[in-house]
Amino acid sequence: MVEVDVGVVGAGACGLCAGLAAKQAGVNTLILERDSTALGTTAMSTGLIPAAGTSFQNEAGIDDSPELFTEDVCRKSGYRTDQNVVMTITKESAQTIEWLAREQQEPLSLVDSFLYPGHSVKRMHGTPNRTGAELMGSLCNAAERAEVELLTDATVSGLFADSDGRVRGLRCTRPDGCTEDLACRAIILACCGFAGNRDMVQRYIPEIEKGEFFGHPGNQGDAVIWGEAMGAAVADMSGYQGHGGLAKGYGIPILWPTIVEGGIQVNQRGHRFSNEARGYSEQAVDVLEQDGAIAWTFFDKSRHQLMLEFDDYRDALTAGAIQQGETLEEICD
Repeated sequence: MVEVDVGVVGAGACGLCAGLAAKQAGVNTLILERDSTALGTTAMSTGLIPAAGTSFQNEAGIDDSPELFTEDVCRKSGYRTDQNVVMTITKESAQTIEWLAREQQEPLSLVDSFLYPGHSVKRMHGTPNRTGAELMGSLCNAAERAEVELLTDATVSGLFADSDGRVRGLRCTRPDGCTEDLACRAIILACCGFAGNRDMVQRYIPEIEKGEFFGHPGNQGDAVIWGEAMGAAVADMSGYQGHGGLAKGYGIPILWPTIVEGGIQVNQRGHRFSNEARGYSEQAVDVLEQDGAIAWTFFDKSRHQLMLEFDDYRDALTAGAIQQGETLEEICD
């Protein structure tokens, strides 16, 4: 049996950062990834990272703090989240960005072209193309430079615990069906959520169960299932990330700067049906309630120019998901 100090389940941004940090601390670490390539949900996102009090914000003259960031998060969640947990994360956010940029050579910069929904100040940081795929590629390069051990095509199928309930190892399954066991002093579960598990979605977040799943198929709730099997409690299971602007039939998100900078959504009858500026996650449920679960996003040329900063938007243009015209009649034709 192979033995390591730390086993990391999942090689998305979370798992790769955990592996890099552990390696930097001199800890013997192995990351296990179910796919043949490290991508995950991160690669399907914009890869933007919020942080308060970074050098990038300081250079832009933006005054921010963990306290303000915490208030924004709590307000966005309707004050249903644990403020102490949020504060712990926000206090670490700036130094995490600095660590990524300075020590891991991630090409990050402040997104200063628009204010992200729910944030009081501009605090999103991203790579040049504003894509999660670009962030993942850069993180994989950092892991390779640091000689972090990454085992792909390794689907973790279960955890082992001792008589005291302390997790001591895991089992993974290889593509040929063979299994391998790994002994660990500690395990980091970086395998995302359960949006790809319809039974769990119906159980915990029924309001969005009819929504189209746009995420990595590996998001099956494994960490939750393993934890519950070992007697762990769960909390905040009704939380989720929705999106009210997924281009139907294209699988490309129409990003929300189109809305926060002045655009609107209408249903198939041409009626505006909600306050879209609340946020793209909140808007998802409202869109599902419309005829055919369809909404059209309208925005002008200046918003179009703004969106050209994002690869996802350019991909949507190329795919034909965005219609352009000088008049409403021309667009509707």
